[in-house]
Amino acid sequence: MAEDAADVVHLLKGQKATLIEILRADADFVVQHAHSRYLVSDQGYEKIQSCRVPSEKVQELLDHVIWRGPEAAQGMLDLLKEKEIQETFPKLDFVKDLRVKTPLSVEESELQGPTPAKKALRKGCGRVTEKQLMIVAKGLGSNWRQIGIQALGIKNVKLEQIEEEKRTYVERVFAMLIYWSNRKKEKATAANLHSLLSQEDLGVPPESIECLLETD
Repeated sequence: MAEDAADVVHLLKGQKATLIEILRADADFVVQHAHSRYLVSDQGYEKIQSCRVPSEKVQELLDHVIWRGPEAAQGMLDLLKEKEIQETFPKLDFVKDLRVKTPLSVEESELQGPTPAKKALRKGCGRVTEKQLMIVAKGLGSNWRQIGIQALGIKNVKLEQIEEEKRTYVERVFAMLIYWSNRKKEKATAANLHSLLSQEDLGVPPESIECLLETD
């Protein structure tokens, strides 16, 4: 996709207040379009539709999309740029100009060297840090073993070993995440972990994995 995995979520989040103000004029219209493009899960759709106030419905929609991660956020931005949506909400014209800074070409990069923005981009796309894993470990619920098996693909035998070796709950979850990171190596990126933990049936609190979207 055009935008960087982590930055596209920050981009959508940064425009949330403005989008709520615009889209509340016909909240059902945009919700239906988002649902038809699978940007919203069936469970999320029901929760959104339970909101009576249009602005709250739009807020719930955007929060849900942001919670689902970079792919859904990119899909929402693409939807808002479509002709039918733009015609329904003329004030959305500014969305067409929203861009996350992309890397320079190879030639430009060699001439100018690494800029702060590019360093942040590399960091966001790099392996998840132990600091991030510890923050996540403190926020996961008591169903950490289910998360390990279902989302991270860790065998129950390994989780039992971790449970025996580590005394506290946070130590166990942290050890599980470290084990996953070591197994996945270069694929153990913050964006990848966020995507895995964002599965709705896991019940992971969005705020507990928000650090995985940070590039600073």
